[in-house]
Amino acid sequence: MRIRAILPQTEGMRGSLLVAGTTSDAGKSVLTAGICRWLAREGVMVAPFKAQNMSNNSMVTADGAEIGRAQAMQAAAAGVPAEAAMNPVLLKPGSDLRSHLVVLGQPAGEASAVGYWGSGEGRARLFGVVLEAYDDLRSRFDVVVCEGAGSPAEINLRRHDIVNMGLAQARGLPVVVVGDIDRGGVFAALYGTLALLSPDDQALIAGFVINKFRGDVSLLAPAVRELQALTGRPVLGVVPWLPGIWLDAEDAVVVERSAGSPLGAAPVGETLRVAVIRLPRISNFTDVDALALEPGVAVRFSASAADVAEADLVVVPGTRATVADLGWLRERGLDAALARRAASGRSVLGICGGYQILGSVIDDGVESTSANVCGLGLLPVTTRFAADKVLGRPSGYAGQLPVAGYEIHHGAVSVHGGEPWFTSSPGGGSFLDGCRVGAVDGTLWHGVFENDAFRQAYLAQAAARAGRGWVPVPGTSFEAARQAQFDVLADAVEQHLDTGALLRIIGEGAASGMPVLRPALGPA
Repeated sequence: MRIRAILPQTEGMRGSLLVAGTTSDAGKSVLTAGICRWLAREGVMVAPFKAQNMSNNSMVTADGAEIGRAQAMQAAAAGVPAEAAMNPVLLKPGSDLRSHLVVLGQPAGEASAVGYWGSGEGRARLFGVVLEAYDDLRSRFDVVVCEGAGSPAEINLRRHDIVNMGLAQARGLPVVVVGDIDRGGVFAALYGTLALLSPDDQALIAGFVINKFRGDVSLLAPAVRELQALTGRPVLGVVPWLPGIWLDAEDAVVVERSAGSPLGAAPVGETLRVAVIRLPRISNFTDVDALALEPGVAVRFSASAADVAEADLVVVPGTRATVADLGWLRERGLDAALARRAASGRSVLGICGGYQILGSVIDDGVESTSANVCGLGLLPVTTRFAADKVLGRPSGYAGQLPVAGYEIHHGAVSVHGGEPWFTSSPGGGSFLDGCRVGAVDGTLWHGVFENDAFRQAYLAQAAARAGRGWVPVPGTSFEAARQAQFDVLADAVEQHLDTGALLRIIGEGAASGMPVLRPALGPA
């Protein structure tokens, strides 16, 4: 157990902070998680908040609310239960023009790109919900650490913004802007982000953080001094590149996972190769993070029929556009590759939308206008989409092993054969979910591989089917690895940021009298 002395500055700490970024994937989510964990370790009651999230990577809270998975991860870092108020507006894109809308954890219809982003009417209607959720958290927690979306300098969206500077203005939040130096051009991005804002918005920008730096930090010192002189804002620190960070991303910027474990355990035997089909509208892709946790398991996202043929296990993941992604899969010959795997007795797994794709028929009047589309026919299940969404936190057994997960789906699946996968009692009982035929498995439950014993047993079975000499390492724990990742982030905050200045910003807000850069836009 880590024993820490509480910093004097955190005693009686109250305040808020908005972490914005120069771009998507600049590191807002992980830095927010790191700040939450760091404050929690110092005895501060802290909650994460993201007013509006656009992501197909979501989860279900204990009380049945759907929120972005990144905010659930940040709540875990803070050591508090995830709740709907932490992500009051969630947009789940089903196409380039329309998104499924979730408000305070519950389905709220569809939002068009023009209506929501163009005119701003959709966002304006939801701003009251956002502010009430923020105020609720602010009344119950010492500190609320807010995460922005995209960039605060998306000036075409500023008028009706509810997640970046619009939120900051409404509640007087100090803003720290994060830039990803690994992309290049970080100093121009930080300066330009500030310069594009109106004078009122610039007044709330309290400082900068440079993220993902590789090399000798002293080489940045002249540019850091120049940026501070030009902007009148401090650079609060330079966070190094943190290898192996895998915490719940919100964007489908999925990357290959190499074999190995964040816990540092050495693999035993051969490498087990897992291919995850990278569907265009992939959702809940973090379902496979726990597989990559296992020593000796290499997880790769791919759209290649060759990779599907060669892998030891193939996962067809969730999707927000089941019928459209089924068509995409067929266009690339992946249907035939999956059928050949099934016929040869090599493992195929479908999760949620992927499970439905492996079935015989999909009747979809929700995500698309298609009716009675033939699935791949690898599992004897049919799917009928309904307007009502199923949200839940089910649990049961796979044989003798306990399994818990969460459900987020419109499609109601009927099973007409095969073997049930999850049942109500050890070794049997009533049917709960899933279907198994030969080497093909499917389930509507997300998060099942976070159950350690079940994950290792499933991977061992896949390895045996593939003739692969992979052996699970005893004691590998998803939750232990997750908590260790939170501490890595908190350590990075503690070691590489000016935490005294950060605490002053949280408690007192942005300093007054900071210069306004030109050219800047007029009043928002």
